[in-house]
Amino acid sequence: MNKNDLKNLKKWFADYVSAFYTDDYDYNFALNVKKEHTMRVCDNIVMIGGKLGMSKPDLIIAETTALFHDLGRFKQFKKYGTFNDMISENHARLGLREMVAHKLLSICSKAEEKLIIKAVNYHNSLTLPSGENERTLHFIRLIRDADKLDIWKVFLEFFHEKNNRQNDVFVFDLPDEPEYSNEFIEALHRQTMASMKDLKTLNDFKLLQIGWIYDLNFIPSVQVVQRQKIIERIEAVLPQSKEITEAVSHAKDYLKMRLQNPG
Repeated sequence: MNKNDLKNLKKWFADYVSAFYTDDYDYNFALNVKKEHTMRVCDNIVMIGGKLGMSKPDLIIAETTALFHDLGRFKQFKKYGTFNDMISENHARLGLREMVAHKLLSICSKAEEKLIIKAVNYHNSLTLPSGENERTLHFIRLIRDADKLDIWKVFLEFFHEKNNRQNDVFVFDLPDEPEYSNEFIEALHRQTMASMKDLKTLNDFKLLQIGWIYDLNFIPSVQVVQRQKIIERIEAVLPQSKEITEAVSHAKDYLKMRLQNPG
């Protein structure tokens, strides 16, 4: 692949998304959020890869992964009216089927194609796959970091605009109540990621997103979290309780440790 190939794929992506728009403002708003998210994830992955000293050809592969990581979101929303994988289908798998149907990776070498497919496939899984070689894992880690950085950005905007009428589309109709589940408090104490299947309230979702810090792979990503005060900003929209403060402190301690020991 080369820069011109990537430019053509970006043009294809823009045309593909445009075909899903209707005359419904809210529907188009949701699709546009996902389109703009994709573009920012492309920027994020190039930023991370650049700071890691990746080669230009590898940065093109990485950016192609970012371009297509959420391709399935558009068909998902058209078919199911939701972005919730648990009540529709896995958007990564749906996107891979679209990639095959449109022969998007026909311009790639077999090695490039394999990397992109694996990275898209695992970008939203709870854990990294076992048995993969380090180069493949590197690209999977890249897209996972780049994706999380922008998901935090998107949801922080919604968390701080509680009356925004489009909120429910992105928080899966979770009730905005004072309660929160112990599973997410315990996960923060263990410094592990909880599972989305346990979500019951919007506060659970906020705690889940704080726990994503434990799945960041690269120091440039961790530095963004620190610089943008992501943990503190999510904590600010959580109930004020000793239990939450203590749990979130584990995430803050982990962030400090990562920055102090970048190796």
